[in-house]
Amino acid sequence: MNFLVAVDGSDASDAAVDHVAELAERLDARVTVVHAVDPSVVVEGGDEPVSYTEADDMIVQEPVEDAEARAEAVLDAAAERLREAGVDVETALLYGDPIETIPDYAGAGEDGETPFDGLFVGHRGLSERYESMVGSVAKALVEHSPVPVTVVR
Repeated sequence: MNFLVAVDGSDASDAAVDHVAELAERLDARVTVVHAVDPSVVVEGGDEPVSYTEADDMIVQEPVEDAEARAEAVLDAAAERLREAGVDVETALLYGDPIETIPDYAGAGEDGETPFDGLFVGHRGLSERYESMVGSVAKALVEHSPVPVTVVR
């Protein structure tokens, strides 16, 4: 068996890693840990509405290098947790919107077959405020994944 776990460094993500570690150990499964780098515009400065003149002071774009460094740290931490549990693990750094790149990666088998038997993801990630506005990444993965998805609380 081969499992895929999507991580973002949140507590829910850690719970997904712990859950897949337990299953992988029992089933002698391999695990691939993925994180999607999606440097995007981030609004900083609170929840209050912003006037047009204040917007320039509150909108920043994360440099790709910073996003990659953060992503590598998240991947390394998750992989270490799995290795400590005795699981054979690989990591993959993806680029783009996780709602698109993770399902694409999950279904990217060369022979037309999906290379994974299941995808694991935390219920709520680090972008809780964003998710409350546009919808849950976990929910979108359930809807778009070519393999069964387990959402871990």
